[in-house]
Amino acid sequence: MVDYALKDKVALITGANNPQGIGAATAFAFAREGAKVALVYKKVFRPFDKNKTDKNGVDRYYQANAESAVAVESKLKEMKADYMILENDISEEKNVKEIYRAVLERFGRVDILVNNAAVDDENGLDTIEKITQQVIDDTFAVNVRGSILMSREFVKNRGDYGRIINISTDAAQIFAGQITYGASKATLEALTRSIALEVGQYGITVNCVAPGPTQTGWIDANLEKAVLPLIPMGKLIEPQDIAETILFLASKQAGMLTGQVIKVSGGHAL
Repeated sequence: MVDYALKDKVALITGANNPQGIGAATAFAFAREGAKVALVYKKVFRPFDKNKTDKNGVDRYYQANAESAVAVESKLKEMKADYMILENDISEEKNVKEIYRAVLERFGRVDILVNNAAVDDENGLDTIEKITQQVIDDTFAVNVRGSILMSREFVKNRGDYGRIINISTDAAQIFAGQITYGASKATLEALTRSIALEVGQYGITVNCVAPGPTQTGWIDANLEKAVLPLIPMGKLIEPQDIAETILFLASKQAGMLTGQVIKVSGGHAL
């Protein structure tokens, strides 16, 4: 078994209220390794049919993102993890400062930042013909501005150990049909490389994980059937696959790995 040397390290993870999501899986992985975890989430309300939330699909996914992190907290309690959970909006600078104040007051430091929180448009407005200013602003506010602000505060409050891990998407460079979402993630990949060069002097590494089609509750049976032929490994990516990659990037073993975008996609969108 690999010793990631993460015991008692403090990991701050955004976007963590979906119990089937990447943020939750990452929190559980860090807790398993004895790390302390601070989770941040914001409820996102979209219409869903409660009668369809018993199986994977957009209704289950929308329900999960509209709820608090109670299911995630229940699992962390079961694991006897040392954790805290904050409901806040990272797109606003004052909120980011509040988040860090609370985490530093509780744990004294932040060793690892996982920028996982993201929003996208589900109303068919993220194409070049239909795009609105509101969609552009809302998407970049969280996916780009929020991640930059979270990273800035991390660097300002740095200690003797530093890992920043951003979450992109494997289709960031070409994402027809979700052009603003894709562009925001491509921006995050560029930021990963630029920030890595700036903060290397402090011993902080900055890397990015770009997941392929991941079963976070939103892929129904029909969509799975359609997307599987596009994945050379022949199966959907699981949140745990992403979490284990994040865990490695946060570890002592990855101390000289920085400025990289790593696709965890089963060969999708190479």
